[in-house]
Amino acid sequence: MEKTSWRSGQASTDLSIYDNSWWKPGPKWKIILWFLVSSVTINSYLPLPVSVKKWILTLFGAKIGKGLAIKPAVNIKFPWLLTIGDYVWIGEHVWIDNLAPVTIGNHVCISQGVILETGNHNYRSRTFDLFIKPIDLEDGVWLGVKSIVCPGASCASHSILTAGSVATRPLEAYGIYQGNPAVWVKKREIA
Repeated sequence: MEKTSWRSGQASTDLSIYDNSWWKPGPKWKIILWFLVSSVTINSYLPLPVSVKKWILTLFGAKIGKGLAIKPAVNIKFPWLLTIGDYVWIGEHVWIDNLAPVTIGNHVCISQGVILETGNHNYRSRTFDLFIKPIDLEDGVWLGVKSIVCPGASCASHSILTAGSVATRPLEAYGIYQGNPAVWVKKREIA
């Protein structure tokens, strides 16, 4: 029998039967160890050199190119699902919530407070099922302060997502996008 809402008589969400047991991001020991290590190294204000942060991330399975700049208080859910190209800048308070793979190309700037979100829930499903989709930031992408990239909303070469904007679908190459949901504003010209 389908549960109904006491207010509207329509079908309702039932979180008591939520089940994401199909999703296995890694062994429990690795997830716990990463949480402990990252909380005092990557997701902290401890003034560690970037070379140490890079070493820790690669130790946990991240693939990272040369020239990484990573600021304090960066939250990376699972480094073993992260690939970073050359000369990438990652600002303070960036949250890479990579339940699925996140690939960051070369010369990408991820400004302060950006959220890369690879998971969400199916609000049409009574069980509020989890779904995950990867994110790919191609070469030259710039994500403005406190912008959000939603699951599967990859950003093509040299696209820009302006400050506070929300990408809910893929961005085209050299496009400048703004708003919530982000819409194409104009073409990016590079001199």
